[in-house]
Amino acid sequence: MARFIHLSRKLRLAKKGRQTKWAPFWTVPKMYGIGRKVHPGRHTTVKRNWRRTKTKA
Repeated sequence: MARFIHLSRKLRLAKKGRQTKWAPFWTVPKMYGIGRKVHPGRHTTVKRNWRRTKTKA
């Protein structure tokens, strides 16, 4: 990667980084009710890891 990152590439990489995070913890009781214990990562649509899947940014 170049030493200077263009703003457009930086914005694309920042968006990809946000997409890999888990959903907020309050989405679990909102979707399933109070008593259900589900991992919030199930509500994240895009799951990407820097080792497994590369981006085209």
